[in-house]
Order: sequence, then C-alpha cells, then structure tokens
Amino acid sequence: MDLKRINDYTWEIPKSGDMKVSTIIYTSSKLLESVKQDRTLQQAKNVACLQGIQKTAYVMPDAHQGYGFPIGGVAAFDLDEGIISPGGVGYDINCGVRLLKTDYLERDVYGKRTQLLAEIFKEVPAGVGKGGITRLNRNVLLEVCVKGAEWAVENGYGQRDDLKRTEENGRMREADPGFLSSRAVERGIPQLGTLGAGNHFLEIQKVSKIFDRDVARAFGIHSENQILVMIHCGSRGLGHQVASDYIRLMENKLGSRGLPDRELINAPVRSQLGQEYYKSMSAAVNYAFANRQMIAHWVRNVFSKVMGSSEGMDQVYDVCHNVAKIEKHRIYGELKEVCIHRKGATRSFGPGREEIPEIYRSVGQPIIIPGSMGTASYILAGTTEAEELSFGSTAHGAGRLMSRHEARRRFRGEKIKQDMESKGIELKSTNWKGVAEEASQAYKDVDEVVEVSHKVGIGKLVAKVVPIGVMKG
Repeated sequence: MDLKRINDYTWEIPKSGDMKVSTIIYTSSKLLESVKQDRTLQQAKNVACLQGIQKTAYVMPDAHQGYGFPIGGVAAFDLDEGIISPGGVGYDINCGVRLLKTDYLERDVYGKRTQLLAEIFKEVPAGVGKGGITRLNRNVLLEVCVKGAEWAVENGYGQRDDLKRTEENGRMREADPGFLSSRAVERGIPQLGTLGAGNHFLEIQKVSKIFDRDVARAFGIHSENQILVMIHCGSRGLGHQVASDYIRLMENKLGSRGLPDRELINAPVRSQLGQEYYKSMSAAVNYAFANRQMIAHWVRNVFSKVMGSSEGMDQVYDVCHNVAKIEKHRIYGELKEVCIHRKGATRSFGPGREEIPEIYRSVGQPIIIPGSMGTASYILAGTTEAEELSFGSTAHGAGRLMSRHEARRRFRGEKIKQDMESKGIELKSTNWKGVAEEASQAYKDVDEVVEVSHKVGIGKLVAKVVPIGVMKG
C-alpha cells in the first residue's frame, strides 16, 4: 500500500483507483506498526471509495480493525449524494463515557474504595446479558428511546444540570423508535441501567496531573488527587440489534455490488431506508444516554451512603463514540451540512461552537479518553484545529492491540487482579475471563495515543487521571 509520511504524526494514503478522496492517518511510528498488522489501513482506503464522501477519510491514533469502517474511522458524506452505513457507526451505538467530578480527595476515599465498589456493584448490574434493576414495559422503553437522558431525569434519576453537560443535551431529536424491530425492543427492556461487559467499566479515579489549570478549573477539576468517577458503557443489546437489523435490511434491498467490502453496506442518506436507520440509530443513542444517566444517579447515591454526602458530584461531560450525525463543517471554504460518521472516535469541537454547553464554550468541548484496565485515562479539550483537521474528531480510547481470544490465551484474570492490587487499585468483576480479555497488555499505549492527539492538534491535554477502584462487567 502506498503510504506517504507527511510529518511525525501524519500519514496519507493518496487517492488512487476507486478512491474518491485520500485517507489521512494520525499516528506515531510506534502506533503505525500495530495498524499494519491488521486490516485498518485497507478498511480506511475502502471508506475513501464510498459514494458522496467529502474531503478526506480520517483515521484516529487509537485505530484498529473493525466491521467495515476501522474503529477510529471518521468520514463525512454529502446529504444528497452520500450514504449512511451501520458499519460506519458500529454495533455498540453510542458507546460513550460519562465523567463525574467530586469534592473529595484521595485521602478521603482511599480507605473506603472497597466499600464504594461493593455498593456500586450491588446498585449497577454488570456483565453479559445482565438485566437492569428498572423493569420496563414496551411503552416506557419507547419513551426512553425518544427522550433519552431527559426521561431519566424526569423520572428521578439525576438532575437537569446533567443534561446541559451531555452531548446533544442527552437526546437526539431525530429518534423514532417506531422503526425499531420487536427484537431490539425486547433486548432493550431488561437492560436499561446496566454496565455490560467487554471493555465497559466504571472507575473511581484520582487526578494525577493537570496540564492546563485554567481549562481544568472550567471543567470542575481543581487539584491533583481530586476524586472523579468515569462510566463507560453504551446501548447494550438494543443498539447491537439495530445494527444487525439494518445491515440485513440494506443487504436484502440494496446488495453490496460495487462496494470494496460487503461490510460497508449502506443506503443513501436521504433514502427511506437510510432515514429509517438514522432514526433507529438515534433511538439507540438516546437509550444509551438514559443508561449512563441512571448509572450516574446510582453512583451518587452510593457516595452519599458510604461517604455521607454526594454534594459537589457534578457531571463534567458525557461524550458519544459510535454515532452518525448531521453537522455543519467547512469544506473547501464552504460551510456545509454533512452526515458525519464517528466510529470509535470522540467529537472534539473547539471554542465557540454552539453545540458546546455555554459553560465550556470559551475553552472547548471536554473530551474523555479512557485507557485500558488499570492504566491512566485522559481529559482533553476540543480545538478549532480539529474542525479543520478531522471534522472535529479525536481518539476514543487506547484501542485494542490483540483479540479477546488471544488475551484469554495469554493472561489470567486472577493474576491481573493481584497485579492491580499491588499498585493500590481495587478490582471488582463478574468473571475472570472478562478480566483476562481486558488486560492492559491487550491494548495500545493510551499515553502515546493521547500524545499524538495533542501534538497533531485534534485535542488539547487538560488532565491525566488514574484508577484507585475498577468495576468490570
């Protein structure tokens, strides 16, 4: 493959053959070696062949092979001539991260972290297929899919201020759950308010380093050793079913003829099928927002019970990872509405964008980049440069380095727990197999991923956080 080095952190696959645009990869020499081992670059090149793609196909620093699009893939499509693709959003629709800050310091919480985790474990169900505490009927589930986090707040889960600090204010208004299959609804009913398995987690963290004190203060982060809580989960079985349903529907109706990869099955954005997928995807996005809203509410309850108070546990932000949206971007000097696909990528809007909450509009959108189990995570701020360089996007995490099967072969969950405890990190999980699959060695170096984002300019470093307690599904 023709791979052209632009600078230390930018590579290009020039336009050739059926490619309609070039592909830009933001990475380091070290991280580039890992994506050469799988189909990431070929998948990115394939995306550049899709109808109506605008400007460039982008690959984020944490990229790895996915379904159709690489995970860490970003692309924009013309609304009249372009497409919308389930493979460009992913199966875990609106997998995302919510960050809560507290007024506690490590010295206040460290001795009680075991009790905090145990109580959270009781309140928040975790693991594959686990059912939620809140039992719903079909009509309530459909309302959740329309209102998102608004439904949760209206029903006593959290506070209205949370909505202001959530991407899309916790609700995509294009949602229409009338286009969800009965199977998607069935899978969603028992799982609302659950963490799930895989790379999903809930962490009690401490701030270990502040890079930009002014922006950190704007985000509510005031000092090293301040305690935060990070929640990483998505739309569970409902979102997975939406992806499966519409991949099948698009294959049946449109076929994959002319595509470089059948996994890139798609429909025109403005077509009936394209719109039905978009409205169903938006319903799954709203389900995920409500899911994280409820979990955050229960976490506050636990802190109130164990620590005596949850005062000051304000939300910093809640960001999406796997989503398609209609956004305005400047393309070759012209402001244009396009359909942005961010798969395993975080929105990174700079100061001034109206989509950013007013309290953050002067400093840029908060970006939350979780690491792998037991490693650091990072808080960044969006940049004006990102809007030019990546349609306002950056990395979403560390990015897998090896398959879950290979991780299970190499690592033992019990040994990982022992290693984490030796570093002062408490681990609570439903099973050892899941812990082995999520070993930090199975992921890229999040420090390197974040350094690339910062050096390229698609995210500005604000703070580094490390876990003292980890809950895994």
